[in-house]
Formats: sequence, structure tokens, C-alpha cells
Amino acid sequence: MKVIIIRYGEIHLKGNNRDFFESVLVANIRKVLAEYKYEFARSNARYVIRSFDEMYLDEIVDAVKNVFGVHSLSIAEEVDSDLEQICQTALLFAPSSGTFKVNTNRADKRFPMPSMKISAEVGGVILDHNPALKVDLLNPQHTVSIDIRENGKTFVFSQVIKAVNGMPVGTGGKGIVMLSGGIDSPVAAYMMAKRGMSLRAVHFHSFPYTSMQAKQKVLDLAKIVKKYTLRMTVDVVSFTEIQTAIHEKCPEEYMITIMRRFMMRIAERIARMNSAGAVITGESLGQVASQTLESITSTNSVATIPVFRPLIGFDKDEIIEISQKIGAFETSILPYEDCCTIFLPKRPVTKPRLSAVEKVESALDVETLVNNALNSIETVVIE
Repeated sequence: MKVIIIRYGEIHLKGNNRDFFESVLVANIRKVLAEYKYEFARSNARYVIRSFDEMYLDEIVDAVKNVFGVHSLSIAEEVDSDLEQICQTALLFAPSSGTFKVNTNRADKRFPMPSMKISAEVGGVILDHNPALKVDLLNPQHTVSIDIRENGKTFVFSQVIKAVNGMPVGTGGKGIVMLSGGIDSPVAAYMMAKRGMSLRAVHFHSFPYTSMQAKQKVLDLAKIVKKYTLRMTVDVVSFTEIQTAIHEKCPEEYMITIMRRFMMRIAERIARMNSAGAVITGESLGQVASQTLESITSTNSVATIPVFRPLIGFDKDEIIEISQKIGAFETSILPYEDCCTIFLPKRPVTKPRLSAVEKVESALDVETLVNNALNSIETVVIE
């Protein structure tokens, strides 16, 4: 019988809390497999999917390998723990040429042969049927794995498929990610979901200065991110009134700094409204004028909950690499401007003093502008 073996990684370290993390992981796996029929079982420190329609094998593997908390998967054949059956099944996974080894894990100590002897026996059968093969125990091109379980069954496989690892989404609290149409913020969302955080997004939209295509681009990015976060809701906030007020009443060089402070206030209010404990941004230190130490300090000064910046030490190439890996890059570079790219000052202040920022901002009715923006929210549930 063909089965899919699922292994988890970091959860092993959770001691007395491991049952909680495992239960969330299992719920998340079931969520991504909701449209398929299958049987799901626990096998010691791993899980097994069996009795599924093999027509959907690739789809099931692709879905599960993107569930945070899953370390790796293998497509295996499950047979009775009988040496002859194991040997015959191993032939299905053996290459016809090159180098190989057989690796055996004998979890069932009742099996009447030690692991090294099993590997030698199975390897001998493989060599008899494939004379062009050579054994290489140190650096083989192919490995045939034998996993003899305690329930009288054995898994035989040859490939270990790397998964996303991390912690199961839902075990690390809840956060609000500030999702723009750029490259960085979807990657930041991915990075925090990898640490088990459930996410909700806020997007600032300045219609008619920014187009409806720009808004749709962000919703498309949210859909891509949802592949990893499992669920995603986007609160679209009208930012036009705030940007217009800043443009009219504040010095041009402070526009981006003041904008970021308003965004942080609004994101925090949305966090509190949704029982979230943190705000997440895609900022990287020194990448642009609003991401210098002084600018970040100015933005942070209006926040009273933690602000996570998972990309703070990343350079652009590293961020792009992750963006491409998660499938967001091509959408992120579509040429639709977001609200941070309009009204851009020619020479933005890069090292704003907090006292100067607060003096500039005093020209604005901050509370009224924030409340008006919160009243404008359009909530979009990503399906």
C-alpha cells in the first residue's frame, strides 16, 4: 500500500507541551487536505496518510509540505514486516546504475535481525537484480530506506522531501501584518507564520491616488501567503484623508515619517480589536529612508504593543530569494503603486528627531483622522 510519511521537527523539543503543538499541527494538516479522502494515523513520532486516491498524490504532498511544523515527507510502500516482502519492495525503489546504500531503522526490536544485517540482506538482493550498481556507504547517489515499525508493518522509501519546518500556525499567538504591494511584507508574513503566528493583514489604500488594480494586487498577495498561513483576512483601510492632510499641513520631508506613524497607530488599533498581540512589518534596516534606526524609533514611539520586524537584518537579495520561493515575487513586482509611493518627498528626512516629528505632527487632528480611517475599513476574507 502506498502511504505518505509525515515527520515533524522542532515540536520534539516541547516536552510536556508537545501534545498541544501536535494537536494544532494535525488540525492544520487536516485543514489543507479537507477536499481529499484519506486515512490519517499516528506512528510514534510521525504521521501516516494512507488510503488516498493516488491520482491526487502530488497535490497532497504539495499541500502538506507547506504546512509549518512539517519537517519532511516520504512517499513509501507499506508492507508486512517480513524480510522477503521488504526485499521485493526495495527493488521498486532501487536505481539501475550508480551508487547506493540501504539504510534501516528497526523500531520494532522484536524483528529477528539487527539493522545492519537487514541492510546487507536487502542490499544483496538489489545488487543481484542490478549488476551495474555499486555500494557506497559514505556518499551514495541513492539511498533505499527501510523503517520497521512496532505494529508489524514496514515502510520502504527512497526519497525524503524537505518541507517548510517551523512551528504550527496557531501556536505562536496572533499578529497583524502591514501588507503592502511590495516584495517585503508578504515575506515578513511568511516568516512570522513560520514561527507559529496566526495572521490578519491590514492594507492602506489611497483611492483615487492608487488604483483598484493596486488593491487587487495586495489581495492576490494575501491569497499567495494564505497557502502558508492557512487563513487570511485583510482589513483595507482608506488612507486618502490622512495622506491629504499630511500633504497640506506638514513639511514635505516629514511626510513618510508621519505616514508610518499613522499606519502604526491604526494597525495597533486593529490588533486590539482582534485580540492580536503584535504588529508585523516588512522593514529592513537602512533599506529606505523610513527604515533607518531614527525613523524606526519614531514609528515605534506610537506603539504600545510589540512590533516584529522579521526582515530587519536581511538584505534585498535575501528577501527576493524567499519571495521567489513562496511564489509571491512575480505578483509583488507588478507595476501598481501603493499609498507609500505617492506624494513622495524629493528629500525625505532620514534621521528624524522624535521631538521634531511630534512638533510637525501637532498640526494634525490625529485622533479624528485615525478614527475616520478605522470607520472606513473594508474587510476581505481571502477564500
